[in-house]
Amino acid sequence: MNRRDFLKKTVIAGAALAIPGTSGLFIKTLEAAEKSDLVEAHGLSPAAITKAAIDGLGGIKSFISRGDIVVVKPNIGWDRLPAYAATTNPEVVSAVITLCYEAGAKQVKVFDHSVVDPRRCYKQSGIYDAATAAGGVVSYIDDRKFCEVKLAGVALKSWPLYTEAIEADKFINIPIAKTHGLSTLTLGMKNLMGIMGSSRGRIHQSINGSLVDLAMAVRPSLTIIDAVRILTANGPQGGDLADVRQLNTVIAGRDQVAVDALGATLFGLKGANLGYVVAGHKAGLGNMDLTRLKIKKINV
Repeated sequence: MNRRDFLKKTVIAGAALAIPGTSGLFIKTLEAAEKSDLVEAHGLSPAAITKAAIDGLGGIKSFISRGDIVVVKPNIGWDRLPAYAATTNPEVVSAVITLCYEAGAKQVKVFDHSVVDPRRCYKQSGIYDAATAAGGVVSYIDDRKFCEVKLAGVALKSWPLYTEAIEADKFINIPIAKTHGLSTLTLGMKNLMGIMGSSRGRIHQSINGSLVDLAMAVRPSLTIIDAVRILTANGPQGGDLADVRQLNTVIAGRDQVAVDALGATLFGLKGANLGYVVAGHKAGLGNMDLTRLKIKKINV
């Protein structure tokens, strides 16, 4: 806060407190005005910056209520160790699960539709062990749990989606930031492909519109981009440590389009460089114009 803003708020506060019965209303109004659209947290502890990013949005209780069944959806698509930045950082996943339970969640489920052998992906990524230790209910995708869902989109009219994802009380999307040969980057909206059934490769012919149609139907309560490490080339699978860059960063927000637009800047790009972000903005899914959003940056 700069000096001008501070003085302005001090004067308004003084006026409000001088009027009986208005102090509580003033505090709530001031808190609402201070809320951020996006938070970018930096620090050496993945768990600490994850918590800081969520706290910057109002805290986990802004998203999770007592008794909620929560799905936490990381990227567990590849048989890679965390150092290769092909899958979501297990410490970020663990931190989110812990926070959900602290907020009173009844159960936190963790799964992903892995591209290769899920047992190897879950183990190698470190997510199985970290999520289980935090109390998460980790499961492999069961093909019997997909059901056809009407999407009424531009590119997709319907698609089989995972019932445990769409029936949960709250859905938290936790992608890792990395490059992708077709979509340029894979961030939040692209990570939603992990709840799709059938032959997902078919949507590659109209990838941008398909991702928007899917995101319109799913709408996570919270999207958290893991950029502790990012994969700068040869994504999404990677495999060469020379392609990995350590950023020690987590981005969080409610707006999928805005989160992905800010995520693009980690690679020196803009939301306008990603077709699905542009399409999502035009469709009214969210706002890619970062100049019109309140972005809080935190160092932990």
